[in-house]
Amino acid sequence: MLGLPKAEREVLWQKTIEAVEKYLEHTGSLRVSPHLDPAGLRDELSRFDFKAPLPPCEAIDIVARNLSANQVHSPHPAYFGLFNPKPTSVGIAADALVAAFNPQLAAWSHSPFAAEVERHLVRTFGARFGFPLECADGTFCSGGAEANHTAVLTALADHFPKFESEGIVATDKRPVLYLSSESHHSFVKAARACGLGIRSVRTIAVDESLRMDLEALESQLKQDRAAGSAPFLLVGTAGTTGAGIVDPLPALAEFARREGLWFHVDAAWGGASVLVPELRPLLAGCELADSITFDAHKWLSVPMGAGMFLTRHPDILTRTFGTGNTYMPREAAGLDVVDPYSHSMQWSRRFTGLKVFLSLLVAGWPGYEEALRHQVTMGNLLRQRLSQEGWQAVNRTVLPVVCFVDSGREDEPYLQSILARVLATGKAWISGAKVGGRPVLRACITNYDTQPDHIEGLVRVLAEARDAVGQGVS
Repeated sequence: MLGLPKAEREVLWQKTIEAVEKYLEHTGSLRVSPHLDPAGLRDELSRFDFKAPLPPCEAIDIVARNLSANQVHSPHPAYFGLFNPKPTSVGIAADALVAAFNPQLAAWSHSPFAAEVERHLVRTFGARFGFPLECADGTFCSGGAEANHTAVLTALADHFPKFESEGIVATDKRPVLYLSSESHHSFVKAARACGLGIRSVRTIAVDESLRMDLEALESQLKQDRAAGSAPFLLVGTAGTTGAGIVDPLPALAEFARREGLWFHVDAAWGGASVLVPELRPLLAGCELADSITFDAHKWLSVPMGAGMFLTRHPDILTRTFGTGNTYMPREAAGLDVVDPYSHSMQWSRRFTGLKVFLSLLVAGWPGYEEALRHQVTMGNLLRQRLSQEGWQAVNRTVLPVVCFVDSGREDEPYLQSILARVLATGKAWISGAKVGGRPVLRACITNYDTQPDHIEGLVRVLAEARDAVGQGVS
């Protein structure tokens, strides 16, 4: 039953294609968010004790039905949530091809095409961000969290010569890293995982525009050095998760250079701005970074997950992750190649880059430029319509994420009540957040299929929720 005969495989593939096509054609008619029923789900799953096999097509039906009923449908054009887009069609095909061919990216010689595709992509994206092509390097990751973790590790390896062999115990001073209060919390997890602990993370206040405050940064660094700590990493964000804010990257790059810090830019979502001429100036300063995080599974709309760690230092990944062994294949010894396992936190992994490669082959840079520009246009329309209906945007960004409050009332319990009513309708999905410590409602354009009628639908649902909450309707 592990490998089916050809005739049964053909039926299985057709059934799978039908399930995918049904979902893609009818996503917009589904509830965006599900009814949450953990007891019901566990009761259904308890029926499957795996003591007897099921027919393959019946198994596909079970999974497709439950995925349709029990998930937030981020591919829905009325999903205005986190950075989870509708995937490209060829991205879906790419994941199927990878599953079938099952290339193993550990030793270069085991899958030369896959390894070279990913090398080509990281160099190409590095160059788009402004790194010199001759030194641009990087690796694909599971996502931005792994890429940010990689940044912390490479910065430690660069700053502390004995870190690779001795670890944190070789540092006679506490290493500290700097990021803004609006930065992604994956850096906190990375600090724990690296053995630094969260006390090594310095959270710098933001200014009224929610950008890292340079005076606060300089003051904190002086305090740390006076206390005997060892600053080693500065993180700038290009498109914060909450509000889409871009830190003052050129000034941060200069500060890092002057103070001898590794400068990392977390551009997991906003980094796609480099593909649109009128947005490219937002990311000025990225080219000065030592490393960059970029997630193709966010604004480039490929299936989860396709993170990238990009760097201008072609030796740092091997210095950080290279390890000797006697069991890995050596067929490529002497060739001008790098084994992926010695270049990444991961060892054996899947061919992550194919969905990016195929999506770019089919859409090209012009196709992505058009899709991104459309989403920015929808973001501007959403701001305009919210303002016309008495809502107030509280973040200033040209990126398509809108943080807003009711012009007449903005306390957190009130906003949470509105959020709950919007989600309960199943007609749209937005989120709650705090930006600069202020509670807000948050709506982000993440779907290349979102159109003006979906914007109008969200505005209408928000108005209905506000009226119901204001009247005390349960």
